[in-house]
This record gives sequence, C-alpha cells and structure tokens, in this order.
Amino acid sequence: MDAKESTNERTASRKKKSKRHKENPDEAVGEDYPIDIWLLLASYIRPEDTVKFSLICKKAWTVTCTAAFWTRLYRRNPAVPETTPSTLKNSNCLLFWCRKIEGNRREPMWEFNFKFKKQPPRLKSNCCKGLQPPVQYEDVHTNPDQDCCLLQITTLNFIFLPVVMGMIFTLFTINVSTDMRHHRVRLVFQDSPVRNGKKPRLDQGVQVILDPVHSVRLLDWWHPQYPFSLKA
Repeated sequence: MDAKESTNERTASRKKKSKRHKENPDEAVGEDYPIDIWLLLASYIRPEDTVKFSLICKKAWTVTCTAAFWTRLYRRNPAVPETTPSTLKNSNCLLFWCRKIEGNRREPMWEFNFKFKKQPPRLKSNCCKGLQPPVQYEDVHTNPDQDCCLLQITTLNFIFLPVVMGMIFTLFTINVSTDMRHHRVRLVFQDSPVRNGKKPRLDQGVQVILDPVHSVRLLDWWHPQYPFSLKA
C-alpha cells in the first residue's frame, strides 16, 4: 500500500508540473546554474567527452568557447599523438623553409619544413550553420593556422629544392632508399588541384625527391611542437 501511494503521489506531481508548463509555456523549468559552476565541472571531463558536455545546455556550450576551458584541457593532456603523412591530399603549400640541425652523427643534418593548408571536407548538412561562438570569445576562435599542418622531413645532407610555395601538394610517397638503410621521399606539386579519383600527371607538376631521409613527421596545428611563429 505504501508503494502504491508513493507511486500515485509521483504521478500526481508530474501531472501538476505538466499542467503548469502547458498553462505557462514561457516559464522556465528547472534550475539555472551560473556559468562558473559549468566551468568548474568542465575541469573534470575527458577530452573525448567535450562534445557531450557542450550538448548539456547553452551555458555548458558557452564554457567550451572560453580560453580557460581549452587551457586547462591542454595542461591536463599535453601529450598529443602525431599524424601519419598519408593523410595529406590536395593540400596548398603555404610556406617552405629549411634549417641545419644537430644530428646524432658528427656532421649536422638538414630539416625541410613544408607548411600546408588542408582542404576542409565538404559538409552537406547546415545543422550547425546558425551556432556561432559568443562575441566576447571571438579572439579565442581566431586561428590563422586552422586546418594547417607541417610536414617535417630530416635528411642527412642538404638537397637543393625548387620553389614550391603556393603550389598544390598532390602526391606523397615514401619507400626504401638506395642504400637500404634510410628512406626515400617523393613529393609532387602542381599549379591546380587534382580531381577526385584521378592520378596527378607528373609531366605537369614539380617533382621533389629527398634521398636519403632520416625521419618524416606530420604535425597538425594543435600539436605542441607545431611552430606557430617562424623563427627558423
């Protein structure tokens, strides 16, 4: 009997709340917590739960637009995995520079850096078109290196390269060097992008061959070792 009475009381309470909501649809239902509470809760979420947290309510989403949220998230997770060079397709070469570095051997090695602007994927859905960050957090989302990555190739000696700045990077291959101890990298740059499903024509582009190669790395703009300011 006590269980039935408790169930009936909960059902009646829900009906009253539903009736009040129908009579006053503009009246807010639930508690409205300040944004400081959501900022505090955001300090305990995992990086992979950022999207779930932002979908709780509008204030939770506003917290994910602040610089404090991303700064704390980065300090708790400084180790970011690197990307494989195979992800580079039809990228615009914005910048190129090389520098001499100290290697494991007695003589120095050379580091070739290609900064690319990757083409963003085409989205057919416009569901998030009207969702814009708050005006006071515009500086947080201003990123000139958005969708950029750095292809870093270290060679055992200096290799002269032609001018490729502003060209479209269309092909990347890596295999074993002629000495069977290092790598051999081949890059192809063209003046116009290649259509999907078609192979780039080598006679219409600039081919760059680096051999022997000591190491190859691809760093996204969010990687800790990505050079935001060019000092090389």
